[in-house]
Amino acid sequence: MTDARMDIPSALAKKPKGGFFARLISSRKFQTWAAGFPLTRGIVRREGEALFDLLAGFCQSQVLMALVQFDIPKRLLDEPMTVMQLAHVCRVPEERMLILLRASVAIQLIKQKRGGLYVLTQRGAALVGVPGLSAMIKHHDILYRDLSDPVSFFRGETETELASFWPYVFGGGMEPDVAATYSDLMAQSQELVAQDTLRAINFSGIKTLRDVGGGSGAFLEVVGNAYPDLELVVFDLPEVAPSSAARFETAGMSGRARFECGSFKTDPISTGADAISLIRVLYDHSDSTVRQLLAKCYEALPSGGQLIISEPMSGGQKPERAGDVYFALYTLAMQTGKARSAAEIKTLCEEAGFENITMPKSMRPFVTTCLYACK
Repeated sequence: MTDARMDIPSALAKKPKGGFFARLISSRKFQTWAAGFPLTRGIVRREGEALFDLLAGFCQSQVLMALVQFDIPKRLLDEPMTVMQLAHVCRVPEERMLILLRASVAIQLIKQKRGGLYVLTQRGAALVGVPGLSAMIKHHDILYRDLSDPVSFFRGETETELASFWPYVFGGGMEPDVAATYSDLMAQSQELVAQDTLRAINFSGIKTLRDVGGGSGAFLEVVGNAYPDLELVVFDLPEVAPSSAARFETAGMSGRARFECGSFKTDPISTGADAISLIRVLYDHSDSTVRQLLAKCYEALPSGGQLIISEPMSGGQKPERAGDVYFALYTLAMQTGKARSAAEIKTLCEEAGFENITMPKSMRPFVTTCLYACK
């Protein structure tokens, strides 16, 4: 024991690198020593907790899913409730509801007050207040099923449900009910993207903005409210045109907003706009499709025209959780597209001929990151 205790600190003093350092940390003898040594026991505890948190992550996601599906955040927003009350309205045995509520307290979505009443925390209230968040959480049962066998998933052997949910990516048409589901889901989550894009990009010098792949027009509605003199054009598949027309009419924008039917895969993009926006479009598609799309955008824009790209992005050389864990796996499950870094998108834009490419700092990378280019 004496020799072992002396050997480990001396090995640390030499700052071993690469595989040797990893093998040292992975050894049971080192872990036993480090857990008891005053200068390392805190590190061992934190690393252990971090690994356990990764292990428990799916359970936490399912607790979140259950809360949303039972509509508990909205119920608690109206009034504090007891375990018995929530068990009754959700038709869940009381002892099981107690486990769900305690788990929700542990992940800081709700908290318990005196008298056994449960209320929302600030984080839990965001489940109600953040546009589209609850709808996206409910939608994730599809992704969870696609990831249920991760080995097959990463080998490319899984026939994923997400590929069927987003059929437009493969160039096919959508059934009306699928189109409605797609438009509603995208529209609900588009408001946050639009808000962050407006914070990053100045639209004041633009006269006409064509939103390619703009769906039901949710992004243009937010931009149009912020810039009342801006002419708005949505270019997308005909299946989503009715929802776009209804949105613009309700918002009182029919006079300055219109819909152009077409697919950017097979149809040209019309000229006439001095700016084109691609909002959460590129990461749905392959590099070849993106190259073709950017080339079409370049041709459609006048000299000095602006290209605005806004979508979640990879961290590139510095991977980060939103882009490289969540969005990378989501697009992989869609079986096309990928989460690209800002540097990768910049290179693709330069190949298309764009210049003066800037990447404003993102306020919330987990929502979107922006890139701005000129012709």
